[in-house]
Amino acid sequence: MIKRRLGKTGLEVSVIGLGGIPLQRISPEEALKIIDKSLECGINFIDTARAYTVSEEFIGPAIEKDRDKWIIATKSALRDYESMKADIDVSLKNLKTDYIDLYQIHFVKSWEEYEVIMGEKGCYKALQEAVEAGKIGHIGITSHNAELLEKIVDRDHDKFGTIQFPFNPVEVQGLKLFEKANKLDLGIIIMKPMAGGAIENGELSLKYIINNENITSAIPGMDSLEQVAGNSAVGSKIEPLTQEETAEINKLKDEMGNQFCRRCGYCMPCVKGIDIPAQFLLEGYLKRYNLEEWAKTRYNGQKISAHDCIACGKCEPRCPYDLPIIEMMKSVQKSFEK
Repeated sequence: MIKRRLGKTGLEVSVIGLGGIPLQRISPEEALKIIDKSLECGINFIDTARAYTVSEEFIGPAIEKDRDKWIIATKSALRDYESMKADIDVSLKNLKTDYIDLYQIHFVKSWEEYEVIMGEKGCYKALQEAVEAGKIGHIGITSHNAELLEKIVDRDHDKFGTIQFPFNPVEVQGLKLFEKANKLDLGIIIMKPMAGGAIENGELSLKYIINNENITSAIPGMDSLEQVAGNSAVGSKIEPLTQEETAEINKLKDEMGNQFCRRCGYCMPCVKGIDIPAQFLLEGYLKRYNLEEWAKTRYNGQKISAHDCIACGKCEPRCPYDLPIIEMMKSVQKSFEK
């Protein structure tokens, strides 16, 4: 597995890391197997978060015996000093370690929110103190807003070791940000490398991503040993995209456009109990992958579906991509007319 320096942190991380989101969907025993297999395949970087329910708790026992072989990153979306201070200790306990290599401020959405974070009673102060106490090694920041991260990097690049941002063949809004961050010696971690599951050929997407020399590591979520083997193999060598692969990516861009769900789940919960990302995923299988019967069987098998949407609009302000979810739900309803 090829490794790259994670910016000014000096940490050498695998170009393919392990994203911790899907670990919460499997058992602790399965998570242990995934993590052991990742290490066997050369992956040494795990990224998780307090928000990923039991992900930290599953990772802790799995890495305890090999702690010195892992670079561990987690994150918290709490914004005030006291709450972040408490969350750091929870993460240390869950991960069964006395230090965390990288602790990130999770999902910053606006400059106003960032000013709170950096204020006297903001969470950044708690992270600084944790660094001084040896509880964490470095501080990072994540966002889905490229313009906001550019502004943060311009003013406060000396306060962070890394940034984390979505990037894949159909989401390239971060290219300018990555150039700037790399010049300032910030490590660049890529979330949503498969566009939240919307890209079926994940290995091609990873190849596309790591061909960008500004990028340090991509962190696909993996919940099977087959995914670990296939994704890690991409990081064993970096080769230019072939003409056929470039053509496949261009076709994908044309088909998907910009208005698609990345399955981040921030729109949830729905007041009617609809699994919103699942509706768009099934519509994708119906329209893009020629799986009409399969998609309709699963859509109609749901107890609650897009047809139960009351267009209350509570989901839309939560979406980091400002998707018109109500209109998209109407599209799903039309696609699966009963």
